[in-house]
Amino acid sequence: MNNKHLVLAAFWLAAGLCGAAQAQSKPAPAKPALSEHAKKDIERHRAMSKAHEDAARCLESGETEERCQKTLLAACRGLAIGKYCGLKHEH
Repeated sequence: MNNKHLVLAAFWLAAGLCGAAQAQSKPAPAKPALSEHAKKDIERHRAMSKAHEDAARCLESGETEERCQKTLLAACRGLAIGKYCGLKHEH
């Protein structure tokens, strides 16, 4: 690489860094207010996620699939539609 290329590379690097600094100085856009429905939906998703994580840990512990499934169904009662709380998948 000759000096001309080094100067051009330094110029583009400096321009990129300057542009990145300008982009970071802008305030983040405000988040839209969530409706009550959206808030409840978020809570349900988090509760189902926790129930699924607990089911995975149950299986990892060596418990039977039947036992873990019963625990999952109890945790998901009233949260999800269907017999398997959205956890049934191909095996």
